[in-house]
Amino acid sequence: MMKGLILGCALLMPAIMIAQQKHSISKVWVADNGDGTYKNPVLDADYSDPDAIRVGDTFYMIASSFNASPGLPILQSKDLVNWSLAGHALLRQPPFDHFSKVQHGNGVWAPAIRFHKNEFYIYYPDPDFGIYMIKTASINGPWSAPVLVEGGKGLIDPCPFWDDDGKAYLAHAYAGSRAGIKSIIVLKRMNAEGTKVLDAGTLVFDGHDADPTLEGPKLYKRNGFYYIFAPAGGVSTGWQLALRSKNIYGPYERRVVMDQGKTAVNGPHQGAWVNTKSGEDWFLHFQDKDAYGRVVHLQPMKWVNDWPVIGADADNDGKGEPVSTYKKPNAGPVQPVATPPESDEFNAMQPGLQWQWQANPAAYWSHANISKGELRLFAVRMPDSSRNYWEVPNLLLQKFPAESFTATTKLRFKPRQNGDRAGLIIFGMDYAYLSLVMNDNAVYLEHATCLQSEKGAKEKLASLSKAAGENIWLRVTVSPGAKCKFSYSYNGQQFTDVDGVLTAKPGRWVGAKVGLFATGTLKTNDTGWADIDWFRVE
Repeated sequence: MMKGLILGCALLMPAIMIAQQKHSISKVWVADNGDGTYKNPVLDADYSDPDAIRVGDTFYMIASSFNASPGLPILQSKDLVNWSLAGHALLRQPPFDHFSKVQHGNGVWAPAIRFHKNEFYIYYPDPDFGIYMIKTASINGPWSAPVLVEGGKGLIDPCPFWDDDGKAYLAHAYAGSRAGIKSIIVLKRMNAEGTKVLDAGTLVFDGHDADPTLEGPKLYKRNGFYYIFAPAGGVSTGWQLALRSKNIYGPYERRVVMDQGKTAVNGPHQGAWVNTKSGEDWFLHFQDKDAYGRVVHLQPMKWVNDWPVIGADADNDGKGEPVSTYKKPNAGPVQPVATPPESDEFNAMQPGLQWQWQANPAAYWSHANISKGELRLFAVRMPDSSRNYWEVPNLLLQKFPAESFTATTKLRFKPRQNGDRAGLIIFGMDYAYLSLVMNDNAVYLEHATCLQSEKGAKEKLASLSKAAGENIWLRVTVSPGAKCKFSYSYNGQQFTDVDGVLTAKPGRWVGAKVGLFATGTLKTNDTGWADIDWFRVE
């Protein structure tokens, strides 16, 4: 299938899996130490609110994707350390017209994945519309169209559970911004198919007294106990709870089973309990790293007196702390090093799986010219309502892959009218880019910075020079503290630094991103474009 066609299919097919691509190993972050140990984070990128399962000898993990498209990334691993990005379960987000516009911080919040009766189920919440379910017999799809299991505002963080007697349940939390209440977990009966709730639900745990911002419940059963694993205390400062009861409706006992302790890992919580075929228990969770997003850690886990203990518990008080390095899971044969894709030569029939748009894409935003090994981005006219790039949907972006990296791209610019622009961007609530633009029927190199873009701030533009040719190499270097400095070259060898450093800021509930764009400003019967030769992260 052609790359451009795949992006176009997002308009026709609400859920489909993209085939896994071969790619090189990251040059900036590898969790596998190569000596039988690993280091955290196992994914130093913004795969927030992770949930995971094991089916056979393969682990599958999903994460929040908010307004980005395609959404619901699916990662897979054989050893919980080496992860590859297998595809996305949601290429077009409903309501389709609503998500054709940028909806920062909305869309797919914390999802859950389960394997039931030989089918994969994903439940995901949209805090403005309700809880959806999609399913498939094969992790490679196609995934079913989203079914609205329960409509309503403020319903978040769902987790399905099928009990031994066949009864189906759905646990979820509430977003205070929409529901007017938070820090509680409710349990609702579902039909056996898991397609709709059957009652108004029962409040099974109230976190207001000791566990503010209680959310993200994951429901399990072990040794006759029902367990709810849930984070509390806030995204960047919280802790991991375990609740247990002999009755699914409670009352539930409470215990903090992991917190930051004396480590540098702030707010370690919200994730998934998984076990290996050899019987080991492990826990995947996130850490909020501000501009770098919520990165994924892997913790050893054990059971003591039917309570989980997550991380290293040096004083044996039942509450663990995150580990920085640890022995790799006993998950079978030694696996080759694997990492999600970062660089892209644009030689395949589709762009790398790391790329996401800011909204449901249109087919004409891009085209894969595989005969030339290029990705063409068309200079689509910016929305009339956009005050800056915060409101532009056709930005092609990917997550920051590590605390330090350099991203370089080579492109050829073919404008058709004044205002056509193409370049390299660091994107968040504050953003900056380096671009070629046509003004007064000539092409110029410009550097832009926009602080507090979400508040409608205007860009500060600096014209650097007249372009020295159609081809240009654009580069951004990101150093610790998310310090971003741009440079450019007309021969790919000598690079000229641009004055100024942007301290990247996160987006709404997501880390900062890096990527490519082409835009226009005037009404026309045709557009200009940029041909992207490659994008390399080193």
